[in-house]
Amino acid sequence: MAGKVGAPKIVAPEDVDPHHDWSRPLQALGQMAVDFEQRVDFRRLHRYRLGRTRQALAKSDLGAVLTFDQHNIRYISSTVIGEWARDKMTRYCLLTGNGDPYVWDFGSAARHHRLYAPWLHHDHCRAGLLGLRGAIHPNVGLLRKAAEEIHAILKEEGVDKMPLGVDLVELPMLFELQRLGIEVRDAQQVMLDAREIKSQDELMLLNVSAAMVDGTYQRISEALKPGVRESQIVALANQDLYEKGSDCVEAINAISGERCSPHPHNFTDRLIRPGDQAFFDIIHSHMGYRTCYYRTFNVGRATDAQKDAYKRAREWIDRAIAMIKPGVRADHIAECWPKAEEIGFKGEMEAFGLEFAHGLGLGLHERPIISRLNSFQEPTEIKAGMVFALETYCPATDGMSAARIEEEVVVTDKGCKVITLYPAEHLPIANPY
Repeated sequence: MAGKVGAPKIVAPEDVDPHHDWSRPLQALGQMAVDFEQRVDFRRLHRYRLGRTRQALAKSDLGAVLTFDQHNIRYISSTVIGEWARDKMTRYCLLTGNGDPYVWDFGSAARHHRLYAPWLHHDHCRAGLLGLRGAIHPNVGLLRKAAEEIHAILKEEGVDKMPLGVDLVELPMLFELQRLGIEVRDAQQVMLDAREIKSQDELMLLNVSAAMVDGTYQRISEALKPGVRESQIVALANQDLYEKGSDCVEAINAISGERCSPHPHNFTDRLIRPGDQAFFDIIHSHMGYRTCYYRTFNVGRATDAQKDAYKRAREWIDRAIAMIKPGVRADHIAECWPKAEEIGFKGEMEAFGLEFAHGLGLGLHERPIISRLNSFQEPTEIKAGMVFALETYCPATDGMSAARIEEEVVVTDKGCKVITLYPAEHLPIANPY
């Protein structure tokens, strides 16, 4: 049911406090529910995420947020219907400062939520369709009907005169909202504010997700032999992760030999050869919580140039990790990484993504984003409860090899904890001769 008009929802402290005791280690949980250990509490997770959203919304000048971003929908409503929905722009969620989440979902999924998502009001779980990115022509009127339905809820909950924050939107839907006199503003900053600090349950899920990749890298190390294709390593990793319980293997980079420099961010059917330097990035999620986890290997043997590239990449990432603690500014971390020209690029835009850090959660790129491209203009402050990945890249002097290392860290009250544990202190040699 709708909240009382003019009476903003009260956000209880327990709904937004991460509740993590930093004196205790992060648990390396299994994925089962058990009765003899306290593990992830998904209803507590929902209360926390909804509480954080309400808190961020209350601090803004928006009356409501309308989200089409799948990660924001899940964060607010704890609903998801599969990775296929990522680019369809057909699911959406509305939260006003005075009410509870509304979710418009694809066909029968709305009925499924009414049966199995009791944390949502039955009449707030509705079927919705905007036209599948224009495949159903706007003349049919689906967009207009949806905008009018949203406007009616905004009126009912007393926020129709306030700006509406929207994160992503198709232009025809934007035009329909504006036609009704709704002032549309950006909601991404509000949602990123909400998602910035992770709760105890989010930390556990991120840790489990990283632990799954620890094991996958063991499989990759064993399989990395001459004659194996990059694409076969990608297939192996996908199978291994799905068998472990991954809910989405979003992408796996597999780059070897002469493909390492410059970094192409993909994979091919290239054959692995003796002495290749090869690096991989595994991006997957467990219960929605993602990894971004690079490791570099040499196949059988390594040259001095390859070893030197790895040593420098390791020094750069260790220097950054040593700096991380609450109160440190992002620009100070960015300063410790090499400039674009030092690794062979013309400028920071061209080198972006090679020496940087990015927040992790339901999304792959949350706050903070730390790099020489943006952090000197936007010196974000590091806070306890943030989780982010740090990445470094160093091309070798042989003109083709390169080292790529990535570590995920949880910011604690005094420093940070690395949760990507596959050994990377020194260059790993897979199947040495």
